[in-house]
Amino acid sequence: MEDAELRNLACESARTESAGYCRSTRIQEIMDFARRIGATRLGIAHCVGLIEEAKVAREIFLANGFEVEAICCKVGSIDKEKVGLKDEEKVFPGHFEALCNPSRKRRCWTKARHAVERSDRLCVGHDSLFFMHSRAPATVLVCKDRVLGHNPVAALYTSHTYYGRLKEPPK
Repeated sequence: MEDAELRNLACESARTESAGYCRSTRIQEIMDFARRIGATRLGIAHCVGLIEEAKVAREIFLANGFEVEAICCKVGSIDKEKVGLKDEEKVFPGHFEALCNPSRKRRCWTKARHAVERSDRLCVGHDSLFFMHSRAPATVLVCKDRVLGHNPVAALYTSHTYYGRLKEPPK
């Protein structure tokens, strides 16, 4: 790698993996990686539906000496109809629905200069927008899955039984 910053991130990623392989939890690895790259400030982007979990993650980061700024998915949200969604396409037709606006969150954080950002529990697609607009290294602690208790890999583990239908073509 020619880019020194990318080379450093790659190297520290490998060191983090090696140091905690099968011993450290994901949250421990995030903190280890942050320390290795000299990060003292962490940003948390989270879904409104998992605000309690975001609070616990914040407490853990604070207890481990990090400065933390959290931002909820609905900050800077926009009406789903303004992006072209029809009323009948909403989760609850006939009602206002706010669309997460990760690029707005990114602008809210522009001055914060986080060394590591976490996109946690954002909806599919919203997380992609967040990563596209992130200016700091970003990672995920929790992947949102409303059906499986935010454990999407459970569908893979049970694809030979309960979720076997996932291997069938759509009808």
